[in-house]
Amino acid sequence: MVVVVGATGTGKSELSLNTADGLARQGISSEIINADAMQLYRGMDIGTAKLPLDQRRGIPHHLLDVLDPTDDASVAQYQTDARRIIRQIQSTGRVPIMVGGSGLYVSSVIHDFQFPARDPEVRARLEAELDELGVGLLFQRLQQRDAAAAHSIGASNGRRIVRALEVIEITGEPFGAGLPEEKKLWTPAHILGVAAPRDELVPRLNARVQQMWDSGLLDEVRELRPRGLGVTAARAIGYAQAIEQLDGTLTEADAIEQTAALTRRYARRQVGWFKRYDHCHWLQYDDPERAERALSIVMGENGTHGNA
Repeated sequence: MVVVVGATGTGKSELSLNTADGLARQGISSEIINADAMQLYRGMDIGTAKLPLDQRRGIPHHLLDVLDPTDDASVAQYQTDARRIIRQIQSTGRVPIMVGGSGLYVSSVIHDFQFPARDPEVRARLEAELDELGVGLLFQRLQQRDAAAAHSIGASNGRRIVRALEVIEITGEPFGAGLPEEKKLWTPAHILGVAAPRDELVPRLNARVQQMWDSGLLDEVRELRPRGLGVTAARAIGYAQAIEQLDGTLTEADAIEQTAALTRRYARRQVGWFKRYDHCHWLQYDDPERAERALSIVMGENGTHGNA
């Protein structure tokens, strides 16, 4: 399989499409699997930069629009669904191309990873504490119990902070002990990383956030709210700020700036996550020949579809 990763705003979707087109020119069919957690949600299109149907070049896409915004996304369920789809694609002789920037979701599929146990009572108590005390205090608690996990998750991802604290309480071990083993792949894979210098990525991210508002993010959120937004969807970067703007607790300028700051922070975490991947072939986002380079990596030196 082929895996395309990197920070938000680096052009992963375009590279995945170009790679699929390049394979097609070699007589090899492929299908694309989404690995962006927020793009799993129906109706959350503008804020997630979801590729419209008419821009998918006729290439089958999987795991887009499979959840209602009232649902909570589950990495464990995603792993099950993605691996089933990958095996189905491979069984037809086609090449699965996974693309996205949700590091844990990608790792859960491509690396040998068993999920820690769950305890509904512990989870419910921690979720209640999150609502009552706020994400800041729970993040401080995680820093005290597992500083490495706190650094990896970040201070704003309440759901993952709760999950980490749940695992620590159940197992008595650091949450990091249950992270995917980066050395061992679940199935042979060509991993392509898209990189951009920080000083060039930041303006792109700022412009991308402004474009979200210009493209009608507030209208999208207005339409979603009557149907309900679950914990995960309501806390998504951009959507949480749009909700606050609609509620009058943030001005538009503040909502945009807060979203841009969180997006920049998220991109830093993505870079840190994917840099850990062994055997990742890094391509520059603005390299005019990156599609050709990607195809060469996937096809192998002898011009045939090589093993990873």
